[in-house]
Amino acid sequence: MTETVSPASARRSRILLVDDEAEILVALTDLLEDEFDILASTDPEEALELLRKAPDVAVIVSDQRMPGMTGDQFLHQARDISDANGILLTGYADLAAVVSALNQGRIRFYAHKPWESDGLRAMVREVAGHCRLERALRTERALLHGLMETLPVGLVFTDAQGRTIRHNVGGGRVVSDEEDVYEADLYPRLEPSEVEMMRARTREAGHDEHLSVYSQNGTQRWHEFTRSALPWPRRPNGDVVPVDERWQVSVDRDVTERMAMEAQLRQDDKMRALGTLAGGIAHDFNNLLAAILGSLELLADMAPPQDEMAMRLLENASESARRGTVLTRRLLEFGRPKSASLQPVALGPLIHGMHDLLVQSLSRRTAEDGRPIGRCTLNMAAVPSDRSLPLVYSDPGQLEMALLNLCINARDAMPDGGCVTIETQVVPATTDGPAHVVVTVADEGCGMSQETMARIFEPFFTTKGIGSGTGLGLSTIYGFLRRCNGDVRVQSAAGEGTRMSLWLPECQKQEVLEQGRTAAVARALKPRRILVVDDEDSVRLVTEQFLRHDGHEVTCASDGSVALQLLADGARFDLVVLDLMMPGMSGRECGEALERIAPDLPILYVSGYADPGSLPEGAFVLGKPFTPQTLRNAVAGALPSNVHAA
Repeated sequence: MTETVSPASARRSRILLVDDEAEILVALTDLLEDEFDILASTDPEEALELLRKAPDVAVIVSDQRMPGMTGDQFLHQARDISDANGILLTGYADLAAVVSALNQGRIRFYAHKPWESDGLRAMVREVAGHCRLERALRTERALLHGLMETLPVGLVFTDAQGRTIRHNVGGGRVVSDEEDVYEADLYPRLEPSEVEMMRARTREAGHDEHLSVYSQNGTQRWHEFTRSALPWPRRPNGDVVPVDERWQVSVDRDVTERMAMEAQLRQDDKMRALGTLAGGIAHDFNNLLAAILGSLELLADMAPPQDEMAMRLLENASESARRGTVLTRRLLEFGRPKSASLQPVALGPLIHGMHDLLVQSLSRRTAEDGRPIGRCTLNMAAVPSDRSLPLVYSDPGQLEMALLNLCINARDAMPDGGCVTIETQVVPATTDGPAHVVVTVADEGCGMSQETMARIFEPFFTTKGIGSGTGLGLSTIYGFLRRCNGDVRVQSAAGEGTRMSLWLPECQKQEVLEQGRTAAVARALKPRRILVVDDEDSVRLVTEQFLRHDGHEVTCASDGSVALQLLADGARFDLVVLDLMMPGMSGRECGEALERIAPDLPILYVSGYADPGSLPEGAFVLGKPFTPQTLRNAVAGALPSNVHAA
C-alpha cells in the first residue's frame, strides 16, 4: 500500500488506485499525483480496508482482471463502504463485465488499457467533481431535513399547482415526494378556500402573511402563516420563471402564547392608566375623608353623652366614613402599589372588617345577557371576630388585597355557584420554624391539575380567557408573603376544589411590646409647639383641633412659603406637620428648605397616597385620613425622646 499526499491536500480530491501489478500503480501515480492525493494497493482486500479508514476517497480507479477478486466484484463491495465513484480499467475481452457494472451503477466510467494519459486524467477529474457535487447535494438535503425536523414551526414547500414537495406538518416528521398531496390536505381545520387565497396573494405579491384561529383539543389556537414565492424552478436557459409559476414555501407558527402575552400587556397598560386615575381620585377623596372623620371625632367629644340618638348618628356617620377610608386605601394601593409596611396585625377584626366587601365581590356574577348566574356565598364562621388569634407580622392593606384576590379566584372557579369558606388556624412553633397563623380560602370549584398547580405562581400565567385575567394576582401574593417571611400553600385536585393557605408568622413578644410602648409614649407626651402646613382648609382645621385637644400650641400655614416665612421671622417650633401634596411648593420641597433653615427641627409628613414617594431615609410619614390616636402616635414617633414627659 502506498500513499501520496500533497501539502495542499485540503483542496484536492483523494483517489484510490487498485491493480495487482505494481508497475501499473506506479504509472498511474505518476500520471495523477500532481492533481490528486493518492492511495494505492495491489490487493483488493487491503484496498477495502483502506476505504474504511479513508471515507473522503472520491474516486476509485480499479483494474478489472485481478487474482482472487475481479474489478467489478471489488467495486460492488466498495459500494457498501464508500460513496466514491468508480472507474474500471479493462481490455476488450472484459467488455461484458464492464457493461454489467455500468448498468448496475457500480462504476461511473471505464477506460481501455493501454490508456491515453490526457483522456484518463480528464476522466478522473470529471468523476471527482461529480462526487463532490453528489456529496454537497446529500449534505444540503441532510441539513434541510434536520432543520425541518427540529424547527418549532410547520414548513411546507409546494409547486405551482399546490402539490407538496416537502413538509414537516404532523409530528415534526419530514415527508417528501408524496403523490398528489395538496397543501390544503395538510390543514383539515382550515377551509381549502382559505389556503387557496393565501396562495393567490403570494402569486400576486410574492409574499403573504395571514392570521387564522381554530379550535384544537377544545382550546382556541392562533396560527400565523407566512408565505413567500421561491425563485425556482428556472427555465432551461437559466431565467427565473414568472411568479405565478413559482414554487412556494409556507411557515406556520403557533402564536397563541404570543397573542395572550400581547393581550396581557394591553390589559396591563389599561390597568396602569386606570391605576393612575384611581390614585389621583383617591388622594383627593382622602383629604375629604380626613376632614369628615376628624370633624366627626371632634363632634363626638363635644356631644352630650346622654343624647343617645346624637351619639348613634355620629357613630353611624363615622363608620360609613371609615368604610370609605378602606375603599380609598384599596384604590390607592391599586393605583400606586407600595412595598410591604410590616406591623402587628389582628387577623380576626381585619377579616371580619372585609365581610361586606367580600360578599359584594362574590355576588357580582352575570351572564353575557346580564342575567345573574351562579351566586356564591361566604362562610366565615371559623374566623373569630375578636382579637383572640395571635397577632401576625404583615402589611394590613396588602393582606386585605391578597384575601380579596383569593376570594375572587375562588368565585371564578365556581361558574355554577357555591360557597367560599375562610378559615384560620394557629400552627405552633417547631424546630423547623416559628409559630404561624394560617388563613385558608377554600372553594368547591373545578380544582386544578398537577401541571396547573406547578405554574400558578408564574407571572402572567392564567387559566382564564384572554382579557379575563392578567396572571399577576397569585405571583403578587406569593411575593408579598415572602416579604412577610410567610408562605403560600395550595391543596387541589381536578374536580375536588382548591384550598389556598396564607402562612403568616406570629409577632414576637418584643414587636408587640414596641407597639405598646409607642402608644404609652404618645399618651405621656407633654404639650409642644407645632406648626401645621396644609393647603386644604378643612384638613388643616381638623389637624389643628386634634393637636389642641392634646394640649399642644398650634400655628397653621396654608402653604410652604408661609411656613418658611414664619421661621424666617423668628418663630420657633418643636415639630412641623407637613402635607406632601400642595400646589406651588410641594411638601418635599418645603421640607428640604426647612432642613436648611432649622436642621434639628423634626418633620412629620402627611400623605394621601399609599406610597409617599421618595423621601429622605428615616422620614416620618402619616397617611390620610387619620384618627386622633394615629396622629398622636405619629407625633410621638417624630419628636425626639427628650421632649417626652418623664
